[in-house]
Amino acid sequence: MGSTGFLDMDVCGRGQGLRNDEIEAVAMAMTAVVVNTMRGVYPDAIKWPVGRRRAQILRAFRDKGFPNCFGAIDCTHIFIDKPAGAPSANYYDRKQKFSVQTQVVVNFDLRIMEVHIGYPGSVHDVRVLHNSQLWRRAQAGKLFDAPPVSLLHGVVTRGYLLGDNGYSVVCPWIMQPYGGIDQGPDEERFGMWEKVARGCVERAFGRLKCMWRLFLRTHRTNLDTLPQQFLAVCTLHNILLDVGIDFDENLLWEVDENGVRRRVDLGIVGNGAGRRQRCTNVDGDLLRDALRDRLSLM
Repeated sequence: MGSTGFLDMDVCGRGQGLRNDEIEAVAMAMTAVVVNTMRGVYPDAIKWPVGRRRAQILRAFRDKGFPNCFGAIDCTHIFIDKPAGAPSANYYDRKQKFSVQTQVVVNFDLRIMEVHIGYPGSVHDVRVLHNSQLWRRAQAGKLFDAPPVSLLHGVVTRGYLLGDNGYSVVCPWIMQPYGGIDQGPDEERFGMWEKVARGCVERAFGRLKCMWRLFLRTHRTNLDTLPQQFLAVCTLHNILLDVGIDFDENLLWEVDENGVRRRVDLGIVGNGAGRRQRCTNVDGDLLRDALRDRLSLM
Protein backbone atom coordinates (compact mmCIF):
# COMPACT_ATOMS: atom_id res chain seq x y z
CA MET A 1 0.00 0.00 0.00
CA GLY A 2 1.14 3.58 -0.58
CA SER A 3 1.46 4.38 3.10
CA THR A 4 4.24 1.83 3.51
CA GLY A 5 6.67 4.04 1.60
CA PHE A 6 5.67 7.03 3.69
CA LEU A 7 6.33 5.15 6.89
CA ASP A 8 9.83 4.33 5.66
CA MET A 9 10.66 7.91 4.78
CA ASP A 10 12.53 8.80 7.93
CA VAL A 11 15.09 6.07 7.28
CA CYS A 12 15.46 6.14 3.50
CA GLY A 13 14.94 9.77 2.52
CA ARG A 14 18.60 10.70 2.72
CA GLY A 15 21.00 11.21 -0.13
CA GLN A 16 18.56 13.52 -1.96
CA GLY A 17 20.36 16.81 -1.27
CA LEU A 18 18.42 17.66 1.90
CA ARG A 19 19.82 18.14 5.37
CA ASN A 20 18.75 15.70 8.08
CA ASP A 21 16.78 18.36 9.94
CA GLU A 22 14.93 19.27 6.73
CA ILE A 23 14.05 15.65 6.04
CA GLU A 24 12.83 15.16 9.60
CA ALA A 25 10.69 18.29 9.39
CA VAL A 26 9.09 17.05 6.16
CA ALA A 27 8.57 13.58 7.66
CA MET A 28 6.87 15.04 10.74
CA ALA A 29 4.58 17.17 8.58
CA MET A 30 3.68 14.22 6.35
CA THR A 31 3.06 12.04 9.39
CA ALA A 32 0.61 14.56 10.81
CA VAL A 33 -1.22 14.90 7.49
CA VAL A 34 -1.53 11.15 6.89
CA VAL A 35 -2.52 10.29 10.46
CA ASN A 36 -5.10 13.07 10.69
CA THR A 37 -6.55 12.07 7.32
CA MET A 38 -6.79 8.43 8.37
CA ARG A 39 -8.49 9.40 11.61
CA GLY A 40 -11.04 11.39 9.67
CA VAL A 41 -11.76 8.62 7.17
CA TYR A 42 -11.54 5.71 9.63
CA PRO A 43 -12.49 7.14 13.05
CA ASP A 44 -13.59 3.75 14.37
CA ALA A 45 -10.72 1.65 13.05
CA ILE A 46 -9.27 1.27 16.56
CA LYS A 47 -11.85 1.25 19.31
CA TRP A 48 -13.22 -0.78 22.19
CA PRO A 49 -15.90 -3.21 20.96
CA VAL A 50 -19.59 -2.54 21.49
CA GLY A 51 -22.87 -4.07 20.40
CA ARG A 52 -22.80 -7.01 18.00
CA ARG A 53 -19.02 -6.86 17.69
CA ARG A 54 -18.58 -7.18 21.44
CA ALA A 55 -21.00 -10.11 21.54
CA GLN A 56 -18.95 -11.92 18.86
CA ILE A 57 -15.73 -11.42 20.82
CA LEU A 58 -17.23 -12.59 24.11
CA ARG A 59 -18.69 -15.67 22.43
CA ALA A 60 -15.37 -16.56 20.78
CA PHE A 61 -13.42 -16.40 24.04
CA ARG A 62 -16.19 -18.25 25.89
CA ASP A 63 -15.80 -21.09 23.40
CA LYS A 64 -12.07 -21.12 24.28
CA GLY A 65 -12.92 -21.51 27.97
CA PHE A 66 -12.93 -17.87 29.06
CA PRO A 67 -16.45 -16.42 29.38
CA ASN A 68 -16.70 -12.61 29.26
CA CYS A 69 -13.09 -12.22 28.13
CA PHE A 70 -12.66 -9.11 25.98
CA GLY A 71 -9.20 -9.83 24.59
CA ALA A 72 -5.50 -10.23 25.33
CA ILE A 73 -2.93 -7.64 26.38
CA ASP A 74 0.83 -7.56 25.88
CA CYS A 75 3.71 -5.22 25.11
CA THR A 76 6.08 -5.30 22.18
CA HIS A 77 9.32 -3.38 21.76
CA ILE A 78 9.97 -1.26 18.68
CA PHE A 79 13.73 -1.40 18.16
CA ILE A 80 15.40 1.92 17.38
CA ASP A 81 18.88 3.34 16.95
CA LYS A 82 20.43 5.00 19.99
CA PRO A 83 18.21 8.05 20.45
CA ALA A 84 19.74 11.49 20.14
CA GLY A 85 18.69 14.21 22.55
CA ALA A 86 17.15 11.77 25.05
CA PRO A 87 18.55 9.77 28.01
CA SER A 88 19.70 6.75 26.02
CA ALA A 89 19.96 4.53 29.12
CA ASN A 90 16.19 4.79 29.55
CA TYR A 91 15.67 3.24 26.12
CA TYR A 92 18.05 0.31 26.71
CA ASP A 93 15.85 -2.74 27.29
CA ARG A 94 16.40 -6.21 28.74
CA LYS A 95 17.41 -7.56 25.34
CA GLN A 96 20.25 -5.03 25.36
CA LYS A 97 18.73 -3.06 22.51
CA PHE A 98 17.36 0.45 22.29
CA SER A 99 13.59 0.36 21.99
CA VAL A 100 10.23 1.98 22.67
CA GLN A 101 7.48 0.16 24.57
CA THR A 102 4.11 -0.41 22.94
CA GLN A 103 1.10 -1.81 24.81
CA VAL A 104 -1.62 -3.37 22.66
CA VAL A 105 -4.97 -5.05 23.36
CA VAL A 106 -6.12 -7.52 20.70
CA ASN A 107 -9.29 -9.57 20.25
CA PHE A 108 -9.68 -13.15 19.01
CA ASP A 109 -9.43 -12.29 15.29
CA LEU A 110 -6.22 -10.22 15.74
CA ARG A 111 -8.01 -6.88 15.53
CA ILE A 112 -6.35 -4.16 17.64
CA MET A 113 -8.71 -2.52 20.14
CA GLU A 114 -6.36 -0.31 22.17
CA VAL A 115 -2.82 1.05 21.73
CA HIS A 116 -0.49 2.89 24.12
CA ILE A 117 2.98 3.75 22.81
CA GLY A 118 5.87 5.97 23.78
CA TYR A 119 7.53 4.76 26.97
CA PRO A 120 11.27 3.93 26.81
CA GLY A 121 12.22 0.29 26.42
CA SER A 122 13.54 -0.06 29.99
CA VAL A 123 10.09 0.63 31.46
CA HIS A 124 8.25 -2.43 32.82
CA ASP A 125 4.94 -3.49 31.31
CA VAL A 126 3.12 -2.74 34.57
CA ARG A 127 4.27 0.88 34.63
CA VAL A 128 3.22 1.28 31.01
CA LEU A 129 -0.20 -0.07 31.94
CA HIS A 130 -0.57 2.19 34.98
CA ASN A 131 0.03 5.26 32.83
CA SER A 132 -2.33 4.30 30.00
CA GLN A 133 -5.88 5.33 29.19
CA LEU A 134 -6.76 1.64 29.34
CA TRP A 135 -5.90 1.56 33.04
CA ARG A 136 -7.82 4.74 33.86
CA ARG A 137 -10.91 3.69 31.95
CA ALA A 138 -10.90 0.17 33.37
CA GLN A 139 -10.41 1.37 36.94
CA ALA A 140 -13.28 3.82 36.43
CA GLY A 141 -15.55 0.95 35.35
CA LYS A 142 -15.90 2.17 31.76
CA LEU A 143 -14.62 -0.89 29.86
CA PHE A 144 -15.79 -4.21 31.26
CA ASP A 145 -19.57 -3.93 31.13
CA ALA A 146 -20.68 -7.24 29.64
CA PRO A 147 -23.78 -8.96 31.03
CA PRO A 148 -22.71 -10.66 34.29
CA VAL A 149 -21.60 -14.28 34.08
CA SER A 150 -21.77 -16.41 37.23
CA LEU A 151 -18.88 -18.82 37.80
CA LEU A 152 -18.08 -21.34 40.51
CA HIS A 153 -17.65 -20.30 44.15
CA GLY A 154 -20.08 -17.40 43.76
CA VAL A 155 -17.74 -15.41 41.50
CA VAL A 156 -19.39 -13.07 39.01
CA THR A 157 -17.52 -11.38 36.16
CA ARG A 158 -18.43 -8.66 33.69
CA GLY A 159 -15.16 -8.78 31.81
CA TYR A 160 -11.38 -9.07 31.88
CA LEU A 161 -8.29 -9.49 29.69
CA LEU A 162 -5.74 -12.28 29.37
CA GLY A 163 -2.09 -11.41 30.00
CA ASP A 164 1.29 -12.96 30.69
CA ASN A 165 3.06 -13.20 34.04
CA GLY A 166 4.23 -9.61 33.84
CA TYR A 167 0.79 -8.50 35.05
CA SER A 168 0.76 -10.69 38.15
CA VAL A 169 0.09 -8.06 40.81
CA VAL A 170 -1.79 -5.44 38.91
CA CYS A 171 -5.54 -5.70 39.13
CA PRO A 172 -8.56 -8.02 39.07
CA TRP A 173 -9.18 -7.62 35.34
CA ILE A 174 -6.03 -9.20 33.86
CA MET A 175 -5.83 -12.98 34.17
CA GLN A 176 -2.37 -14.56 33.92
CA PRO A 177 -0.96 -18.09 34.34
CA TYR A 178 -0.10 -19.36 37.81
CA GLY A 179 3.53 -19.98 36.90
CA GLY A 180 6.14 -21.71 39.04
CA ILE A 181 7.13 -25.36 39.31
CA ASP A 182 4.62 -26.40 41.97
CA GLN A 183 1.47 -26.24 39.87
CA GLY A 184 -1.26 -28.82 40.21
CA PRO A 185 -2.82 -30.44 37.12
CA ASP A 186 -5.73 -27.99 37.07
CA GLU A 187 -3.37 -25.02 37.23
CA GLU A 188 -1.25 -26.45 34.42
CA ARG A 189 -4.39 -26.99 32.36
CA PHE A 190 -5.46 -23.40 33.02
CA GLY A 191 -2.04 -22.14 31.94
CA MET A 192 -2.17 -24.13 28.71
CA TRP A 193 -5.66 -22.93 27.78
CA GLU A 194 -4.85 -19.35 28.76
CA LYS A 195 -1.72 -19.36 26.61
CA VAL A 196 -3.64 -20.68 23.60
CA ALA A 197 -6.40 -18.07 23.98
CA ARG A 198 -3.84 -15.32 24.60
CA GLY A 199 -1.92 -16.31 21.48
CA CYS A 200 -3.99 -13.88 19.42
CA VAL A 201 -1.87 -10.96 20.62
CA GLU A 202 1.42 -12.53 19.51
CA ARG A 203 -0.12 -13.45 16.15
CA ALA A 204 -1.27 -9.85 15.76
CA PHE A 205 2.25 -8.59 16.48
CA GLY A 206 3.60 -11.05 13.92
CA ARG A 207 1.18 -10.00 11.20
CA LEU A 208 1.65 -6.28 11.82
CA LYS A 209 5.43 -6.20 12.17
CA CYS A 210 6.09 -8.61 9.32
CA MET A 211 3.87 -6.65 6.93
CA TRP A 212 5.44 -3.33 7.99
CA ARG A 213 8.97 -4.53 8.57
CA LEU A 214 10.22 -1.09 9.55
CA PHE A 215 8.87 -1.95 13.01
CA LEU A 216 10.55 -5.35 12.96
CA ARG A 217 14.12 -4.14 12.69
CA THR A 218 16.29 -1.58 14.44
CA HIS A 219 15.90 1.71 12.62
CA ARG A 220 16.56 5.41 12.92
CA THR A 221 13.40 7.18 13.99
CA ASN A 222 11.99 10.42 15.31
CA LEU A 223 10.64 9.82 18.80
CA ASP A 224 8.08 12.59 18.32
CA THR A 225 6.46 11.00 15.27
CA LEU A 226 6.95 7.31 16.12
CA PRO A 227 3.67 7.01 18.08
CA GLN A 228 1.72 8.53 15.19
CA GLN A 229 3.43 6.24 12.69
CA PHE A 230 2.63 3.15 14.73
CA LEU A 231 -1.00 4.20 15.23
CA ALA A 232 -1.29 4.66 11.47
CA VAL A 233 0.04 1.14 10.91
CA CYS A 234 -2.36 -0.26 13.53
CA THR A 235 -5.22 1.40 11.65
CA LEU A 236 -4.04 -0.13 8.37
CA HIS A 237 -3.65 -3.50 10.12
CA ASN A 238 -7.32 -3.45 11.14
CA ILE A 239 -8.47 -2.26 7.72
CA LEU A 240 -6.65 -5.14 6.00
CA LEU A 241 -8.30 -7.59 8.39
CA ASP A 242 -11.71 -6.10 7.65
CA VAL A 243 -11.30 -6.52 3.88
CA GLY A 244 -9.93 -10.05 4.21
CA ILE A 245 -6.31 -9.58 3.12
CA ASP A 246 -4.42 -12.80 3.85
CA PHE A 247 -1.07 -12.93 5.64
CA ASP A 248 1.87 -14.93 4.29
CA GLU A 249 3.13 -16.98 7.26
CA ASN A 250 6.54 -17.25 5.57
CA LEU A 251 7.11 -13.62 6.56
CA LEU A 252 7.50 -14.82 10.16
CA TRP A 253 10.79 -16.46 9.21
CA GLU A 254 14.16 -15.12 8.13
CA VAL A 255 17.61 -16.48 7.30
CA ASP A 256 20.39 -15.31 9.62
CA GLU A 257 24.00 -14.53 8.72
CA ASN A 258 24.88 -18.24 9.11
CA GLY A 259 22.22 -19.35 6.66
CA VAL A 260 19.97 -20.71 9.41
CA ARG A 261 16.22 -20.19 9.05
CA ARG A 262 14.69 -18.83 12.24
CA ARG A 263 11.64 -17.03 13.56
CA VAL A 264 11.85 -13.25 13.47
CA ASP A 265 12.17 -11.38 16.78
CA LEU A 266 8.81 -9.75 17.48
CA GLY A 267 10.18 -7.74 20.40
CA ILE A 268 8.11 -9.50 23.06
CA VAL A 269 9.93 -9.63 26.40
CA GLY A 270 8.61 -12.17 28.92
CA ASN A 271 8.12 -11.16 32.53
CA GLY A 272 8.44 -13.43 35.56
CA ALA A 273 7.47 -16.65 33.81
CA GLY A 274 9.53 -18.80 36.17
CA ARG A 275 7.88 -17.71 39.40
CA ARG A 276 4.57 -18.72 40.89
CA GLN A 277 2.28 -15.74 40.52
CA ARG A 278 -0.19 -14.60 43.13
CA CYS A 279 -2.29 -11.54 42.50
CA THR A 280 -2.29 -9.00 45.33
CA ASN A 281 -5.92 -8.29 44.53
CA VAL A 282 -8.26 -10.82 46.16
CA ASP A 283 -10.89 -10.44 43.44
CA GLY A 284 -8.30 -11.25 40.80
CA ASP A 285 -7.26 -14.44 42.60
CA LEU A 286 -10.87 -15.51 43.06
CA LEU A 287 -11.70 -14.95 39.39
CA ARG A 288 -8.65 -16.85 38.19
CA ASP A 289 -9.41 -19.77 40.52
CA ALA A 290 -13.03 -19.83 39.35
CA LEU A 291 -11.92 -19.89 35.71
CA ARG A 292 -9.41 -22.64 36.52
CA ASP A 293 -12.09 -24.80 38.12
CA ARG A 294 -14.50 -24.14 35.25
CA LEU A 295 -11.89 -25.35 32.77
CA SER A 296 -11.28 -28.49 34.83
CA LEU A 297 -14.92 -29.47 34.20
CA MET A 298 -14.77 -28.98 30.43
